[in-house]
Amino acid sequence: MAKLVFGLMQSLDGYVDHMELGPPAPSAVRHFVEHVRNLTGMLYGRRMYEIMRYWDDDLPDWDAEDRDFAAVWQSKPKWVVSRSLTSVGPNATLVAENIEAAIRELKAKLAGEIDVAGPDLAQSLTDLGLIDEYRLYFRPLVLGRGKPFFAGPRPPLRFVASDLIGEDLIRLTYVPA
Repeated sequence: MAKLVFGLMQSLDGYVDHMELGPPAPSAVRHFVEHVRNLTGMLYGRRMYEIMRYWDDDLPDWDAEDRDFAAVWQSKPKWVVSRSLTSVGPNATLVAENIEAAIRELKAKLAGEIDVAGPDLAQSLTDLGLIDEYRLYFRPLVLGRGKPFFAGPRPPLRFVASDLIGEDLIRLTYVPA
């Protein structure tokens, strides 16, 4: 059975605005390349998927780490939960109907970790009891505004681990209590 893991980088005050947070340090990039390499796949809400589609391109200003991340991202299956999209890109499947049943089927038929990306999608899956683990990656920034990691009330959680990733990123791991 696959495990659904919701994890995003965020500011110290809990916002996940990727434009304001800026690019991660090289050590964090290496961490995320390896993390994605080991995933079974990724589950996106529409907005997060549209942001991540950036990695479907091959831009001339990318460095070797950008190309490494793009290669592993492109190689992984993606499921996109959206009622407004009519199509998705390469190696992606649109999930527009009976979302709960579709996600439960994914969890039942696959093994390994499936990343959940997008606070609104994560909140919906939390409400359905489908998220198995939460990974909060904190950067040493305070934004004061933006999209919060938790799109609704924080679920009851139990702390299980903390890890320093590189010089400026800490990961806190929680499971539903």
